[in-house]
Amino acid sequence: LSSCGSRKTVQKGKLMDFTSTVIIPLLFGSVGIFALFRLLQWMRMRAYLQEAVVVITGATSGLGKECAKVFHAAGCKLVLCGRDSEKLQDMVQQLSTVTNHRKKTHKPHTVVFDLSDTKTVLNAAEEILKYLGHVDILINNAGISFRGTIVDTELDVDKKVMETNYFGPIALTKALLPSMIKRRKGHIVAISSVQGKISIPFRSAYAASKHATQAFFDCLRAEVEQYDIDVTVVSPGYIQTNLSLNAVTADGSRYGVMDKNTAEGQTAAEVAQVVLSAVGQKKKEVLVAGLTPSLAVYLRNLCPRLFFTLMAERAKKERKAKAS
Repeated sequence: LSSCGSRKTVQKGKLMDFTSTVIIPLLFGSVGIFALFRLLQWMRMRAYLQEAVVVITGATSGLGKECAKVFHAAGCKLVLCGRDSEKLQDMVQQLSTVTNHRKKTHKPHTVVFDLSDTKTVLNAAEEILKYLGHVDILINNAGISFRGTIVDTELDVDKKVMETNYFGPIALTKALLPSMIKRRKGHIVAISSVQGKISIPFRSAYAASKHATQAFFDCLRAEVEQYDIDVTVVSPGYIQTNLSLNAVTADGSRYGVMDKNTAEGQTAAEVAQVVLSAVGQKKKEVLVAGLTPSLAVYLRNLCPRLFFTLMAERAKKERKAKAS
C-alpha cells in the first residue's frame, strides 16, 4: 500500500511539474503572441488610415454619418457626399469641433450631387480628383430602401431604386477607378446588405439592387487584384436608421413607417466601427448581422427548399398583418 501511495505521489508530482513547466508557460505564451498580433494589426490599421483620402456617400445621416465620425477620428481626409448642401455643412461643423489629441484631424471637403443622376456623379468624381488629386478609400454607402408587392410596383420605382443603389455607386466607382489603377493603390468599399445574399418578401427592388451590388463588386475584386486595389463588401442586417422611414413604396410614395426589426437593430455607430475595422484590416467581405439573418444566409445555400418555405410563410403572415 505504501509503495502504491508513493507511486501516486510521484505521478502527481510529475503532473504538477509538467503543468508548471509546460502547460502554463504555453498558455501565457499563446496569450502573449495573440496580444502582439492584435497590437501589430492595430498599428498597421492606424498607419493605413492616417492621412488617407476617404470619400463617403450618403454622409449626412445614418451609417454614412457615423462612418464620417469614425474615419475622421482616425485621421482621414474626408470627402463627404450627399444631396443636401446645408446638411453636409452641418456635418463639417460637427466634425470640426471634435479634436483628437493622439491624431491629427482634417477639415472635411464636401461634394453635392444626386447619386441617382449619373451625369452629376461623373462631375462629382472630377471635382473630387481636382480638389485632392486622388482617392485612397471610396465608401459607397448611400442608398434607398423599398416596401411593396411586386404585382403593384410600378417599373419606374424599380428603376429609381436601381439607379440609387446600383448604377450610382458603380458610376462613381468606375469614374474613380482609373486613377486608382494608375497609382496601383486604392480601396473600394460597398455597403451592401444581408438582402444582397437572401431575398425576403415585399423587398424585391431593394433586394435586387443589393444582389446586383454584391455581384458587381465580387467581379471587381477579382479584376483589380492585379493592381493591388482592395475591395470590401459589408453586408449589414437591421440598423437603427431612417432607412425604412424613407423607403419608397409600390407607387413611389414614402413608406414613413419605422419597422420593428429596424428599431431593434444594431446602432449605426456600432456598424460604423465594424466598417472601420474591416477597411483597416482590408477584409474582402463582412457580414454584420444577428443570429437569425446570419442563419438565413447559410440556410439559403445549404437547404434552399426549407428557406423558400419559410419565406412563403413570412409573406402570408405579413399579408394577414396588413389586412387586419
